[in-house]
Amino acid sequence: MINITIPKPSVTITKQKNPELSNIYGFTEFHLIPRDKGGIFMFYNNNQELLFVGKARKLRQRIKKHFADTVSPIKMHRDEVAKIDVCVIEDPVHREIYETYIINALKSKYNVDKVFF
Repeated sequence: MINITIPKPSVTITKQKNPELSNIYGFTEFHLIPRDKGGIFMFYNNNQELLFVGKARKLRQRIKKHFADTVSPIKMHRDEVAKIDVCVIEDPVHREIYETYIINALKSKYNVDKVFF
């Protein structure tokens, strides 16, 4: 039996109530997310419910794209996102395993392509 544990977030950013700086849907701390590192990211709402899990070779670009892209699975739910957890995981195979495991273990709300529950 394989035992997988969810990695601890390397970075967590939260939505600001009234951001004074330039922001994307209330998030002002994208600079804390590594630019050239790969990993997984998790979007949560105010009730700490997992909304979406994704993986990327370049984390900051991919996360920002979810807030601008017209084909993002969360495009209709961007305002719901209150917290973003980011885990740096360089190995692409490990990213795939963690993403699929987290989607199914925590029952991510808007991931539909990798659901086994």
